[in-house]
Amino acid sequence: MNGIGLLRCICDETRFGILERLQEGGELCVSEIVGKTGKDQPLVSHHLRTLRQCGIVRCRDEGKRALYSISNPRLAELITRIRDASREIPVLCKDGCC
Repeated sequence: MNGIGLLRCICDETRFGILERLQEGGELCVSEIVGKTGKDQPLVSHHLRTLRQCGIVRCRDEGKRALYSISNPRLAELITRIRDASREIPVLCKDGCC
């Protein structure tokens, strides 16, 4: 995956929110992600599937639960940097221009 593909995959607001929760919580199951994001379970599952297909998250089974985590420490660091930069950089897009 090239840089543009990676950014396209993580730029969705719901997917980025899921990644932030995984960054904070390490491994989480779908119900935990749903509770932390406030999104519906089918929507979270859909976005987790997309993130898995992109190779951004991995999944492992533990009994009946599937646990999700960010697949690579560098990706986890990137999520942190994007979140921090968004807090530090003044809002450049106003009135929904982006």
